[in-house]
Parts: sequence; structure tokens; C-alpha cells
Amino acid sequence: MQPPTFIAMSESILDLDPNNKLDPGPGRLLVSGPYLADPYFRRTVVLLCEHNDEGSFGFVLNRKMELGINDLMENMPPIGSPVGIGGPVQSSELYYLHTLGEHIQGSRLVIDGVYMGGDYEQLRSVLATDPRLAKHVRFFVGYSGWGADQLNKELEQRSWWVTQATKRKVMGSKVKDLWGDTLRSMGKSYAPLANFPEDPTLN
Repeated sequence: MQPPTFIAMSESILDLDPNNKLDPGPGRLLVSGPYLADPYFRRTVVLLCEHNDEGSFGFVLNRKMELGINDLMENMPPIGSPVGIGGPVQSSELYYLHTLGEHIQGSRLVIDGVYMGGDYEQLRSVLATDPRLAKHVRFFVGYSGWGADQLNKELEQRSWWVTQATKRKVMGSKVKDLWGDTLRSMGKSYAPLANFPEDPTLN
């Protein structure tokens, strides 16, 4: 089997390092490098919700549970929403992103049109009143967290690239190839990496 074209550009996959000009910050996406070995974050896209001197946290956007929200929360109206695996931290806790900011007290703006958290009982009441609004909410168990300066060190090691989040990417229901689609949307320097083999030794 012939190796992908982009591997021929360099003698080492570690030389595949497109110039990433964006710094991490709230409302930006972390896209794992194709050679990231960590099995949990392999080929993931993470929405950063906070990044400061004390640390960083966000939610993996392209990992889903087999269970739906009604399997986890007994008092939730029957909306059938899927639940994402936001990360390995506090994996017994429920979190949510939504576009209902002005209707949910305590919501915090992450990017234009997308909010995090807020009053859970109020959210439940809104969804009970109109279950169709469930399409405007994404539920997660757990979150992804980094200690002080930990994320910056991982960026220096080329474990992640940074790109701007959009409401469509964050709230979209199609997560199957979010990693590859995001890389392709970042430009021609990144697009070939979307085809990077999961195990380069097999090529």
C-alpha cells in the first residue's frame, strides 16, 4: 500500500507541523494532532470554555455515549437527546452547552450564540414546555481539564492545534468525522492530515 502523499513531504511525521498562529482561549477549538498517543484524546476536538493562569477546561465534542439523556436523568422530559463524553474529569457530573442563553439564568457565553451551564431546573422546565428546543442543547458527562501551564506545554509538544470555534461546529449533531472535517476547514496545510493513517506502521 502506497503511503499518503503528505507523508512523502518529510522523512518524519513529527516534521508535519503546520504554522498554528492562534493561541488557546475560550471559544476556540483544540484539535488533537494525528500522532497524539493518548488513547482518550486521540482524534478529538475540544471546545475550550476557559483558559487562564490557573488552568484550562472544555468539552470533547466528538465522543458520544450509547445512553441518551433520559437514561441518565429521571426528571428530564422525554427528549431523547444524546449525551457526549466531555472528558475524564468529574465523569459522574452532567454539563451542557446551549443556545438558549437569555432564557436560562446563570448561563455563561462561550462563543457568539453558544452558552455553557445555567440553572438546571429552568432548563428542564423550558424543555418540558417545548421539547423541540432540545435540539438547541448538547449534554455531556465529565469535562477535559488541564492544570496551570499544562495545556501550553502540550501545545509546545505539538499534541494540539488551535482553531476558532463556530456555533455550527459546536452545536452540530454530526460528530462522526468532526476531527477530519475541522482539520480540512483549517486550510491546505492541515487538510492532508485528516487522511493520516490511524496506525502509520501499517502503511
